[in-house]
Amino acid sequence: MFLAQVHVTYKPSILDPQAVAIKNAMHRLDFDQVTAVRQGKYFEITVDAPTSDAAETQIEAICDQLLANPNMETYRYEVKELANQ
Repeated sequence: MFLAQVHVTYKPSILDPQAVAIKNAMHRLDFDQVTAVRQGKYFEITVDAPTSDAAETQIEAICDQLLANPNMETYRYEVKELANQ
């Protein structure tokens, strides 16, 4: 069994209105040192695969086909083997 930790964020060229609102709220709370905010989505996915490579292949397909919009978002992931349960 493998655990994939997936982070999906907007591409740098895409305006992120929620991140802008968060940054503005931080400034209103006197966190003036904050110069940029990026928000995104985080997923933890458990995969029953025979190898790490097989798990990564599945996660790559899941990200491409479901979790991320390739026109607007990028993703990164880390796959870790879970201890025997």
